[in-house]
Amino acid sequence: MDFVKMHGLGNDFVIVNALHSPNLERTDWEKVAVRLCDRHYGIGADGLIIIFPSEKADIRWRILNADGSEAEMCGNGIRCVARYVYERGIVPKARVEVETLAGIIVPEIIFEDGEIKGIRVDMGEPRLERSQIPMTGPQGKVIQEELTVDEETFPVTAVSMGNPHCLIFVDDIEKAPVTTVGPKVEKHSAFPQKTNVEFVQVLNHSEVNMLVWERGVGPTLACGTGACATAVGSILNGYTGREVKVHLAGGTLLIEWNEVNNRVYMTGPAVEVFQGQYPI
Repeated sequence: MDFVKMHGLGNDFVIVNALHSPNLERTDWEKVAVRLCDRHYGIGADGLIIIFPSEKADIRWRILNADGSEAEMCGNGIRCVARYVYERGIVPKARVEVETLAGIIVPEIIFEDGEIKGIRVDMGEPRLERSQIPMTGPQGKVIQEELTVDEETFPVTAVSMGNPHCLIFVDDIEKAPVTTVGPKVEKHSAFPQKTNVEFVQVLNHSEVNMLVWERGVGPTLACGTGACATAVGSILNGYTGREVKVHLAGGTLLIEWNEVNNRVYMTGPAVEVFQGQYPI
């Protein structure tokens, strides 16, 4: 199997082109993802992305986490895919339509002096109703609602960007309990499909710091959908304006929640690391 390794702000992925390989459709990708994402015995990555033909868009993808579970969407991964298919002439246009489990997502490549400067992604409208997260409990939005984890209680804000996110605002990001509280919130009974968990420190009206515990992965250097959810949650709580720089461990993403069309736009980089072959 040929593959390309790419990353978005250190959130890294193995990308496989299955557009012209029908036999790859029948591969047990869940097991393959666990093997090749292992950083000691495999290639090493936060996730595996496979590109398939689509009847609805330019391409269709599957994205599997390092534990083999399938994700609905991934902001950093979709930027990598956009650059991958553009540079290889698979989709020879700057605006790429990608069929995902969260619907059709449209990344657009940004050029400066003929070079790729970054990728801007229309991430769609945030889903704020509890049933859309999904999260158990009465109807309505989840904004600074108390969630009990063991014997501690945290005010949480929940947002879906096609996948579930639970935000916990903290005073000091360096003291955020990412590896202790993160996995407990991920698998909390309030989230029937589990959840990503973001710890957020508001710096000012246009900047926040964020650390993430990703569902099915653990701590990662960046999470694109998490950055979008963080911006939306920060706006809902009145902490920031509609344009937010989200500083992650791997770098910064610019997030805009457009007031006119209610859509969220994410701008950030995508970088190719290396190519190779992997036995399956």
